[in-house]
Amino acid sequence: METSYKEIESVSFSSDLKNLSIAESLIDDVCKNCHIHEDHYGNILIAVTEAVNNAIQHGNMEDVSKSVQISIHQNGKDLKFIVADDGNGFAFDNLPDPTAPENIEKESGRGIFLMKSLADDVAFENNGAKVTLTFTVVK
Repeated sequence: METSYKEIESVSFSSDLKNLSIAESLIDDVCKNCHIHEDHYGNILIAVTEAVNNAIQHGNMEDVSKSVQISIHQNGKDLKFIVADDGNGFAFDNLPDPTAPENIEKESGRGIFLMKSLADDVAFENNGAKVTLTFTVVK
C-alpha cells in the first residue's frame, strides 16, 4: 500500500547556478523544521543539490528563461525531494559506470551515482527531467 505524502514546501527558480543557494536554504529549513538528524542532513544536502545542479546545467542548459522546481513531501518516516526541470530529459537508464577504470579520472559523470548512493530511493520520470529522491529519516 502506498503511504500518502503531504507536500510541506515547494519553490521554483530560474536556471542560474547562483540559485543553488535557494535550494540549499530550502534544504536547511526543511531539515531544521522536520528535526532531521545530522546523519541524514549531509546525504540530503549533497544528493538534492546535485539533482538541482544537474537540472540547471544539463536539463535546462543554464537557460535562465527555464525554471527548476523543487517540492518536498513528507510522511511519517520519509522525506521526498522532487526536482524537475524544463529540459528534454536524458537516458538515465544507460549511464556509464563512474567507478569503471576508464571513467575513474573523468571530472564529471558522478551525479546520478552520488544520488543513488546517498538517497534511499531514486526514481526518474518525464524521460529523466524529473527526479524523486526519497530519504528514510525515521527507522
